[in-house]
Amino acid sequence: MYIDTHAHLYVDAFDVDREAMVKRAVDAGVERFLLPNIDLDSLEGLAALVEKYPTQMYPMMGLHPCSVGADYEQVLERILTELKDGTYCAIGEIGLDFYWDKTWVDQQENAFCKQVEWAIERNLPIAIHSREAMDRLLQLLEPYRGSGLRGVFHCFTGTLEQGLAAIDLGFMLGIGGVLTFKNSNLAQTLPEIGLEHLILETDSPYLAPVPHRGKRNEKIGRASCRERVFRTV
Repeated sequence: MYIDTHAHLYVDAFDVDREAMVKRAVDAGVERFLLPNIDLDSLEGLAALVEKYPTQMYPMMGLHPCSVGADYEQVLERILTELKDGTYCAIGEIGLDFYWDKTWVDQQENAFCKQVEWAIERNLPIAIHSREAMDRLLQLLEPYRGSGLRGVFHCFTGTLEQGLAAIDLGFMLGIGGVLTFKNSNLAQTLPEIGLEHLILETDSPYLAPVPHRGKRNEKIGRASCRERVFRTV
C-alpha cells in the first residue's frame, strides 16, 4: 500500500477534476491520503473531502505558519474547537516559515509551541513545516524531548546534521519532489540516512518534481519521487 503522507487535495487547484484526480491516484496504488489543514478558510474543503472519501482521506488539524498573524490567538481558539469536535490523525500543518516574511516570528513560535502542547496532550503526531527555520525549530523542540512527541518534518530540505538531530528527537523526514531539484542537497544527504527514517509525500498540488516542476503535482509526482528516493538511498 502506498500512502501520500502530505497532500492538500481540498484546495481550489483541484476544483475542476478532483474526483478524477483521486481516481488516478488510487489507480496508481495510493490507498490513503493524509491531509494537513492550513487555516480557517481551508476547514470547509477539508471536511467535505473527508466526508466524501472517509476510508481514504485522513485529516490533520492545525494552523500553518504562513497563516499566523496578529489575530493568531483567536484563530487558534477556532482551530482547537475543530480539533476537539472532530477526529484527526495529527496536528498539522504547523511550524515556522522565515522565508516569506519575518513580521510574525514571535507569533509563529508561540502558535507552534501551543499546538505542540495540544499534540502531547492528545498523543497525536505533528506535521512540521520548516522553511529557513530548521535550527530554531530544533531548539524549540528540545524541551519536549522524552514527552512522547513525534511526527514528521514535512518537505525536509535540511543538512545531514539537522536531519539526524530531528530523528534523535523522534521525528521522521518527509521526502517529496524537492529531491529532484538542482539546488537540493538531498541526493547527498539521504544516503547517510536510513530508509526507516523517511516517509514519502507529494505536498500536492505543490512541489511537483522535475520535469514537472511548476505544474500541478499529483500521482505522477508521487511515483517519480518514490523511484528517485529508492535509487538515492
